[in-house]
Amino acid sequence: MLAVQAQDYAAGQWALGVRAPGTTQADIQASISAGEIVRSWPMRGTLHFVPARELAWMQGLTSPRLLAKTRAVNERLGLDTAVLERARDAAIVALTGHKQLSRAEFMVTLQAAGLSTEGQRGYHMIAHLAQTATLCWGKHVGSQQGLVLLDEWVPNPRRLEHDEALGEFVYRYVAGHGPASLADFAWWSQLTVADAKTGLAVARHRLVEVQVDGVVHYLTAEAADAGAPTRRAAAVLALPGFDEYLLGYRDRTHVIAAEHLRRVVPGLNGIFLPLVVVNGRIVGTWRKKIATSGLTAAAALFDEPTTATATARAERTQRGFDQAVQGYARFLGVAYQPASDAAAASV
Repeated sequence: MLAVQAQDYAAGQWALGVRAPGTTQADIQASISAGEIVRSWPMRGTLHFVPARELAWMQGLTSPRLLAKTRAVNERLGLDTAVLERARDAAIVALTGHKQLSRAEFMVTLQAAGLSTEGQRGYHMIAHLAQTATLCWGKHVGSQQGLVLLDEWVPNPRRLEHDEALGEFVYRYVAGHGPASLADFAWWSQLTVADAKTGLAVARHRLVEVQVDGVVHYLTAEAADAGAPTRRAAAVLALPGFDEYLLGYRDRTHVIAAEHLRRVVPGLNGIFLPLVVVNGRIVGTWRKKIATSGLTAAAALFDEPTTATATARAERTQRGFDQAVQGYARFLGVAYQPASDAAAASV
């Protein structure tokens, strides 16, 4: 996948777990704590999980444009170059030697250096230092991740020349998201169209064109050779919020009907709800609750059944959803109580 959104830390972990059946949340956290997976701001001003060694070349391509976009916000907050460099100096002094601080502790460090963290100032200082390759998130400190120095946490990053990095960016995106169009990649990476075209030219010999509704999309040569995956009848997935299956593309009409998008993004306010997917199509959202008795979950399907056939289909979807959420419960290491059992227990 190269990168999955991780501003919602729990959802980001399930986005990895659902794509690696049999893994647990503890496995994901162990990879994070070992520095194999890193959580930072590689693109779009949004936290993502990325393979640790890949972060440096990604930020080398994306950070210049991103910093240009955030300059006005930083200036409005009083975060000029001098202030941001003082924050960098404070971070280096506090964290050198493989130390780490929780967000709250890091805020205290900034304040001790005479830097106000009021409002959004603290967040924007952390984001700037991460986007300029000083900080990233590391192990847990208590119930939170700690901030660490990137060059200590990832001592051997992969280094690529500019055009080579563009080609790798396109190839890795297509490997995790294909079939996908160049417009999808440009939206996802927020690179310029010119850079996207350069990357495509570099990666082109490793990709295969396919036509989807008259638009050129790309697959990796390996995926094209493998052919269409075997599809289980009405396979049901319970995906997390902010999942790449929806957010990873500019054109989302292949996976969700336009009239249903507001059900996933209520108010179009940037909050993406967890997804119920049936046979490749997003057909609803779901919510969960974890208590001492275990995990309970409920699906909210977009279409109410109005015929016997539709009712039977909805019942199959519910059974598949229960199986999918059982997988999520195993990932978390908790018991799963299907909605019908939970309702019976409450009577």
